Amino acid sequence: MAFQIRIRGQVQGVGFRPFIWQLAQRFGIEGDVRNDAEGVLIRCVCVDDGFLNAIRAETPQLARIDAVEVSEIDAALGKGFTIAQSGAKGAETRVTPDAATCPDCVTEIRSAGRRHGYAFTNCTHCGPRFTILKQLPYDRAQTSMATFDMCDDCAAEYGNPADRRFHAQPIACPACGPHVLIEPAAVDPIADAARRLLDGQIIAIKGLGGFHLCCDATNPDAIAELRRRKHRPTKPLALMGPIDVIETYARISDSARELISDPAAPIVLLNKAAPLPDGLAPGQTQLGWMLPYTPLHHLILDAIQRPLVMTSGNLSGEPQVIGNDEAREKLGQFADAFVMHNRDIQRRLDDSVERADPPMVLRRARGRVPGTFPLPPGFEQSKPIIAYGGQMKSAICLTKNGQALLGHHMGDLDDLLCGIEFEKAVADYSALFDHSPAFAAVDAHAGYRSTQFAQTQSVEQIEVWHHHAHMAACMGENLWPLDGGKVVGLIMDGTGLGPDGTLWGGEILLGDYRGFDHMGGLSPAPLAGGDMAAREPWRNAMVRLDQAGLSDWADNLFPNAPRDILRHAVAKGLNAPMSSSAGRLFDAVAAVLGICPMGQSFEGEAAMRLEALIDPAEKHGYAFRVSNRQIDPAPIWQQINDDLRADTSREKIAARFHLGLAKVFAAQARDLVQSGQAQAIALSGGCFQNAALLQMVCNALDDLPVLIHRRIPANDGGLAFGQAMIAAAKTI
Repeated sequence: MAFQIRIRGQVQGVGFRPFIWQLAQRFGIEGDVRNDAEGVLIRCVCVDDGFLNAIRAETPQLARIDAVEVSEIDAALGKGFTIAQSGAKGAETRVTPDAATCPDCVTEIRSAGRRHGYAFTNCTHCGPRFTILKQLPYDRAQTSMATFDMCDDCAAEYGNPADRRFHAQPIACPACGPHVLIEPAAVDPIADAARRLLDGQIIAIKGLGGFHLCCDATNPDAIAELRRRKHRPTKPLALMGPIDVIETYARISDSARELISDPAAPIVLLNKAAPLPDGLAPGQTQLGWMLPYTPLHHLILDAIQRPLVMTSGNLSGEPQVIGNDEAREKLGQFADAFVMHNRDIQRRLDDSVERADPPMVLRRARGRVPGTFPLPPGFEQSKPIIAYGGQMKSAICLTKNGQALLGHHMGDLDDLLCGIEFEKAVADYSALFDHSPAFAAVDAHAGYRSTQFAQTQSVEQIEVWHHHAHMAACMGENLWPLDGGKVVGLIMDGTGLGPDGTLWGGEILLGDYRGFDHMGGLSPAPLAGGDMAAREPWRNAMVRLDQAGLSDWADNLFPNAPRDILRHAVAKGLNAPMSSSAGRLFDAVAAVLGICPMGQSFEGEAAMRLEALIDPAEKHGYAFRVSNRQIDPAPIWQQINDDLRADTSREKIAARFHLGLAKVFAAQARDLVQSGQAQAIALSGGCFQNAALLQMVCNALDDLPVLIHRRIPANDGGLAFGQAMIAAAKTI
C-alpha cells in the first residue's frame, strides 16, 4: 500500500512541484509528484505529519491551497523522490495570474551575469502566466514560450529541482529567449526609449497583457500632447515608478505599501504629496500608481530615473492592443516610437485598479485574474453556471466545483470591438477551464449585448434583475450563507432595469439570493435626452431643480443650454425615461456647483470631482424628505442654494450632500434590521466605489452587520458574480 496526496487550488506554475521535492528530501519521503487536470498529485510510500504540515505552512508565495486530500492507493513506487511528467489534460485546477518580477530577478538583471539587462528574466516566483497560457495543464508547450527552444544553460536550470527556475515555463535568457526591439530601430532599445522619453516623446511599450502609451510624468507638455493625440482631455492617467519615487510624490500608508507591492502589482490610488503636473488627473486629489512589474519596465525606469505615465494603449473605447502589427496600425497616430518584443500575448488584460484605504477593487484584471472565489455555505451542490454580466464594465463569471471564476474587465459592450472580445472571452474561458454550464445567468435588460449573445447559446437562461445581482455579489463575496436570512441591499449606481420597467439606480432592497422585495429608494426623475443625461450633468440638475420648484435657478445656472427644448421633450415624455439613479443625482449636484456641467469626458468624472472636493471636517448633512422609504432629494436644492448665497465653500457643500445622502439611506436600512426583517446590510453598486460615501454609510451603521466589497468590484464589473450566485441558488 502507498498513499496519494491530492493538492487542489492555485498550485500550477508557482514552483509547487520543486517545493514538494525539497520537502520530500527534508523528510525522507519516497515517491513522486506531478501536475494533472485537478492540481498537484503526490504519491508516496508513507505519510509524515510534519510533511503534511509543511505543505500548508511553507507554501510558495504565489500558491493558494484549497484542499489537501490524503487517501490510500495500490501502487509500486521506486526509491527516492522524483518529479514526474504531467498527467492528462484538463481544467479542474486553478490557473495562476501573472506575477510581478520578484526581488531576486530584479537583482539579477542589475548584476553581472548572463541575464544582466535581460528584459524577460523570470522564475517560478514571478513572470507571465495567464497572459501566455494557451491551455492546461500549465506546461511550456502550452504557452507562448513553446517557440523558444531552451539553451543548455536554461535547460539545466529548468531541470534542477534545487534551482528557483525548476520548471519555470517562461524561463529564458538572451541566448535562447524573446528579445526587445524598438521602432525606429536603434542599437540599444532601452537607452533609445529613455532618450526619447526624456525628450518629451510618447512611446508605445508592450507589457504583459497589452501595450501602454508612455511619457515622462514630470513633463506637462508631453502629458498635454498625449491627451491631445488620444482625445482624452481629463480622465486620470496611471503612473509607474519604483517605490522610492512613489514615496516622493504620494502619501502611502502601510496598507497601501503592502497592496502596491503585491505580486499582482495593481494600480493603487494614492493621495498626492509632492506636486506633479495637474494634467495627470485634473480635479482629483489622488493619482493611480503602480510599481514596475516586468524586467522591461525596471530597465526603462532605471534608465530614465523619473516616474512615467503608463496608460492603456488603445483607441478610445476599444480594447487594449496586444499584437505588434496591431500596435503599428492602431497606435501609430499616438506614438513616436514602439518598444516591442517577439513573445505573443494570448489574452488582453488591462491593469487592475485598486484602493487600499478602504480596501476595494475598482477594476479586476491583470494580476488578479483568473483567481477564484469560494462559494458560500449552502452552494456545495450547485450546478455549473455561466453568467454574462451587463453592458458596462463587462466581465463574465463561471462557477464550478464550489468556486467562482470572475473574468477580467473587458470594457463597455457599446463598442463593437469590445463586443467581439467579449464573445472571444466566453469561448476562451469555457475551453480553458473545460466548463460546460447547466444554466446561463443574464441581465433582464433585453437590449444588453451580453444578454443578446446568451440567447444565441444552447443553455437554459435565468434572467436576473440588475440591482438584485449587485446585492447578491456583495452577499456572495462575504460568504453570506444560502440560508443565512434576508439582507437589506442599499444599491447605488448609474442605471439598471427594474421590474417596474423604469431605470433604477438608488434602491433599498430586502431579500436573499432567491428573490427580493423593493422597499424604497430615491424618487425618480426623467433622464432628459436618454443616454445624453449621463454625459451632460446640467440635464440632471435642470430636471431635479424643476421638480423642486427652482426652475429660475436652473435658468440662471445654465443660460446657454437648450432648456426649453428639453423641458418640452420631458413634458411630452420624449426620450426621457424615469430613473431613480443615484449616479445622476451626483451629476446634478456637481453641475450646480459648476463641475463640468455641460459635459464630462469620461464616466463618473463629475462625481469623482465632487468627492475630491469634500471637506473632511464637515459634520452636517443636508436633509432629504422621506415618505414610506421613498427618498426625495427636492429639499436639498434650497439648502444648497442658501449655502451658496451665504458664500459657504464648495468643499462644505460637497461634504453636506454626501453626508445627507449617506445618513438617509442608512436610516432606512437600520430600521429594517432593527425591526427584525433583515439580518445584515449589503452595500453595492458603482457609487460605493466612492470611498467617502462608503465610509459615511458604514459610520452611520457602525453597530450593525454591514457587508461591503473588497475583492469583487462594487460596480458592474462584479455583476456577473452576483448573477451566478442567484442562478445557482434558484437551481440547487
